[in-house]
Amino acid sequence: MRKIVFIFILGVLGACSNQPELLFEDNFDGTSLNENHWNYELGDGCPDLCGWGNNERQVYTKKNVQVANGNLIIRTAINDSIYTSGRITTKDKIEFTYGTIEIRAKLATGNGIWPAIWMLGANIEEVGWPKCGEIDIMEYVGKEPHVIHTSLHTAASFGNTTNTATTTIEDIENGFHIFKAHWTENNIQFYIDDDLVYTFQPKTKNDNTWPFHAPFFLLLNTAVGGNFGGPEVDDTIFPQEFIIDYVRVYKP
Repeated sequence: MRKIVFIFILGVLGACSNQPELLFEDNFDGTSLNENHWNYELGDGCPDLCGWGNNERQVYTKKNVQVANGNLIIRTAINDSIYTSGRITTKDKIEFTYGTIEIRAKLATGNGIWPAIWMLGANIEEVGWPKCGEIDIMEYVGKEPHVIHTSLHTAASFGNTTNTATTTIEDIENGFHIFKAHWTENNIQFYIDDDLVYTFQPKTKNDNTWPFHAPFFLLLNTAVGGNFGGPEVDDTIFPQEFIIDYVRVYKP
């Protein structure tokens, strides 16, 4: 399996240019997912992580991930009381340390839906979660209309979402929006449509508070229900589509 890992020292590369250099890009052209970049994660998480660790109710399948008309479409549906959806990652294929991550997307909406753009430390299998670190660039839960959650998980905050911000945008459900994280060795800044909404910069940096000094990979998915999405799901909202126009990662 081909694995591409990018690690850069700030200020060394691209110092002579004001334009950020593109590190990775997927515009979802064609009719199928580029499996040189992406992996499908399938099933309900069992036996190791049933409910994907959050009591989620969906089963992930390949057929719920589609590429069409220049977009990635993660479709969430219900059939005979079984919720199906899609989850893809760049684990072991595209991993990087520092940079700017930018995703243009249109949200799936409705009570019980939970689309997300996030990242995990590539060493998760060695050290486990949350010691590997987690960067939640965008989480939306339909039970809280107009609200975007931006959060980070570390060993120091295990069991609690203490490093987090919520941003209310009245029209966030309408059309496409750009979700961005600017990640450096000093801090992580989060933007929605180029507006800065949260900066994470702990005073003390160690492996428990700042695992964000090593390679991470990307995840895109839509969950249903769960601890965060909520126990109540409005079955009349389905099918729903989480549509991603592009994913871009720029060098530091």
